[in-house]
Amino acid sequence: MFPTERREAGQLRLAIQKEGRLTEDTLALLRAIGLEFESFGRRLFSNCRNFPLALLHTRHDDIPEYVAAGTVDLGIVGRNLLREEQVTVEELLPLGFGYCSLVVAVPKESPISSVEQLAGAKVATSYPHSAQQFFQDRQIPVEIITISGSVEVAPLLGLSGAIVDLTATGSSLVLNDLRPLHAILESEAVLAANPQALADPARLVTINRLLLRIKGVLAARRYRYVMMNAPRAALDEIKRIVPGLKMPTVVPLADPEWVAVHSAISEDVFWEAIEALRAAGASEILVSPIEKLVM
Repeated sequence: MFPTERREAGQLRLAIQKEGRLTEDTLALLRAIGLEFESFGRRLFSNCRNFPLALLHTRHDDIPEYVAAGTVDLGIVGRNLLREEQVTVEELLPLGFGYCSLVVAVPKESPISSVEQLAGAKVATSYPHSAQQFFQDRQIPVEIITISGSVEVAPLLGLSGAIVDLTATGSSLVLNDLRPLHAILESEAVLAANPQALADPARLVTINRLLLRIKGVLAARRYRYVMMNAPRAALDEIKRIVPGLKMPTVVPLADPEWVAVHSAISEDVFWEAIEALRAAGASEILVSPIEKLVM
């Protein structure tokens, strides 16, 4: 797959989706961790100019097999595909984008309200292994019909009474008069590795360097950096509200009764924390994004 020139010890090969729903976020992540490479036109391969990494731009469906076979050392791929292809790879890190669900769905007007009621039914899907495993685990006998393409139309065409398909927002189900019945798998983009690459000391060093960068970017997205002025008397309460990653930074001001407090606030509780800070007496609250955060 890659050009045949000998690669240096520790150099990695990473497969990414050439074109599709993960492509934009994947390229943005790789550039956010400081990698310099070309990704235009019909390019299949690109070498990073500032890191021992070569990229393979390929079909998303091919990435699990490429990683498992050792054609590449790493791949950025949907967890749903790893489950479907049943390959032997190591999932190193969830990447926080490409969220979707593999769901069982039935026509909106169907009287079926549970997956158990599908016993004996035909189920159309592009994920036959995942679907078959799901129903076997629950001892529900169904006939799996494998379809590539628009699975949502199968019930309308009379091919099946239900489907198993991937959905991100549920809009495609609604457009085809379907309703979700059960979620089989919650998926997102992950970084997957070939086990032999992890067993190679030289490549493992580079993999860990890459993981450090990715984790730094992902951690930064979960926090906001906050600076505020606060009465010294309110400091204990403010520390309770925003403990920071370990402890907030406290800086004395010209007025001995006031301090400046710097801290990182998790995005999940950001607005609740801001409200509590205002109630505790904090003022002039300045919020900034964090570009990198190495824990």
